[in-house]
Amino acid sequence: MTSEYKRLYRSRKQRMLFGVCGGLGEYFKIDPTLVRLVFVITALMGGPGLLAYIILWIVVPEEPIEAVDTITVEAKPAPETQDNHQ
Repeated sequence: MTSEYKRLYRSRKQRMLFGVCGGLGEYFKIDPTLVRLVFVITALMGGPGLLAYIILWIVVPEEPIEAVDTITVEAKPAPETQDNHQ
């Protein structure tokens, strides 16, 4: 039995500043715009929005880079040059 668990990362795709809101949106499967609005509203109302964002930026790791599929490239032979020197 394998136990796959979900990890919280800062998003590389849904990023505006540092990917914190995008990562939270991906983790909770909600629109990152809603998460951004919550952070902005709490920051403007004197709440801990900005402080929470900075802490999450420091604590939450960035999403790992996906393994890039290797593309095999066929080597083309070098064009033959005609030697006109006699």
